[in-house]
Amino acid sequence: MIEINQLSKKYKGAESFSVHNLDLRIREKEVFGILGPNGAGKTTLISMLSSLLKPTKGSFSINGLNYREHTQQLKQIIGIVPQEYALYPTLTAYENLRYFGSMYGLKGAHLKSKIHDHLEVLGLGPFADKKIKTFSGGMKRRINLIAGILHAPKVLFLDEPTVGVDVQSKNAIIDYLKELNKKGTTILYTSHHLNEAEHFCTRIAIIDLGSIICKGKPSALIDEHVDARNLEDVFLAKTGKALRDYA
Repeated sequence: MIEINQLSKKYKGAESFSVHNLDLRIREKEVFGILGPNGAGKTTLISMLSSLLKPTKGSFSINGLNYREHTQQLKQIIGIVPQEYALYPTLTAYENLRYFGSMYGLKGAHLKSKIHDHLEVLGLGPFADKKIKTFSGGMKRRINLIAGILHAPKVLFLDEPTVGVDVQSKNAIIDYLKELNKKGTTILYTSHHLNEAEHFCTRIAIIDLGSIICKGKPSALIDEHVDARNLEDVFLAKTGKALRDYA
């Protein structure tokens, strides 16, 4: 579903590449996790695959569509749920979703029905006409998710979709994503919640300094490391325990 070849990104004025010569194949209907320390290149990679950032070099295709030749068609089959809230705080939940749905060509009764269904499944039906600025963090995360999947994308990019939310909201989001995946959506996901990734992802890749340092099924990677009890142990073994603060 996703084929990445020697993909690289170096920002203007930067001393080094944020993503460097990255090769990766992601199968259809996978839940693939991209894990790494702060500054490892996770968000940069997602931004390039979402056509929000232009690669410095290399190429990628999604569902057979090359990003250089089929940019508009590619945008129609992907969904993006960014780490930051992509919502208008003074609009209601329904108004936000109607706006984002219309950007994908959805309209009328069909759009209204889809919005209603998604709100109900994620426990937000009673808040459809409340302004986003009154919502809790978990509620905003759930609306953020709905905005990215109203058009039923083939591929969904998730950048820290459960960061800063309560346990109940996190559980609701992960359960909903599992249902989307069962229906055929391929998911590419970044997170710092390693326990969550261990149980949610079919395969993962750990990246550091813009390059993949290991990849595979979480259970297999744990088994490969003698002292590892979980994915967090593997992560620390591969990336070290030094702090990764950056500005």
